[in-house]
This record gives sequence, C-alpha cells and structure tokens, in this order.
Amino acid sequence: MLHSTLALSLLLIAVSSNLAMAIKKEKRAPQTLSRGWGDEITWVQTYEEGLYQAKKSNKPLMVIHHLEDCQYCQALKKAFAENEEVQEMAQNNFVMLNLMHETTDKNLSPDGQYVPRIMFVDPSLTVRADITGRYSNRLYTYEPQDIPFLIENMKKALRLIQTEL
Repeated sequence: MLHSTLALSLLLIAVSSNLAMAIKKEKRAPQTLSRGWGDEITWVQTYEEGLYQAKKSNKPLMVIHHLEDCQYCQALKKAFAENEEVQEMAQNNFVMLNLMHETTDKNLSPDGQYVPRIMFVDPSLTVRADITGRYSNRLYTYEPQDIPFLIENMKKALRLIQTEL
C-alpha cells in the first residue's frame, strides 16, 4: 500500500511538473516598447520623450506609425525587424519611437493619417517632410521590398544633421 501510494505521488508530481513546464512555454514574453520592430533597439515611450532625447543626443528621431491589425504594417515590421543593417542603424544612430496612435503634432501627417508611415525629426526638432518614400499618393509609407530605400533615407537623415545643423 505504501509503495503504491508513493508511486502514485511521484507520478502526480511528474505529470504536474510537465504540465507546468508546458504552460510556461506557451506564455508569451511580456510586450516591450519594440512591439516587434526590434527588441535590441532602445525605444522611447512618447513623442515628447523622443523629441527630448533627439535634442539631447543630437540624433534624429525616427517615428513609425502603425496599427497592430494592419497587414501592411505587419509585413513592414517583419522586414524591418529581420534586416540587420536597419536594426544596427536604428539601435546606434537614431532615437526610435513606434506609435499605434496619432500625435498632436500635425507636422507628422503632412499628407494624411495612414499607416504604415515613417517620418524623421532632426535634433533641431524639425520634421523632415523632405525625406519621403517611393509613393506619390502616400509619401511616407514603405513596403517590405522598400527596406533598401528606407536604409537610404535613414542615411540621408544622418547626413542632413552633418550638413544642416
């Protein structure tokens, strides 16, 4: 009797332990400010914080407007997060902000409020409306295949700091 009780107890412990491990594996990591755009990047929480950090660090602010349930945003996010050059530049040379809501700064939506939309703000706190994407109907949007073009625009934002500020 004691032997079977002990065996049953060990079996229950093993089953509950395996169940606990399975539940733990299913839990998702806590949501970070990256929202999937790059976990190694330091992200600011608000537009105001981004402006402050841009001025303080003398780095451009890159603002990504997106929505969680937008298929175009999801596709761009995947391409952005998988591109090593984008991730490295974002991590080292930019103040980064991704927003799922509009800001009160209407300069960040010069041609409308659509997503995905990426805009740059230089350290003098000027929104760089002159750094545009490839599309004439939505000037600040990028598609996954436009990542090389986005990289060029990131480099342009960095060059403008050197030549204009």
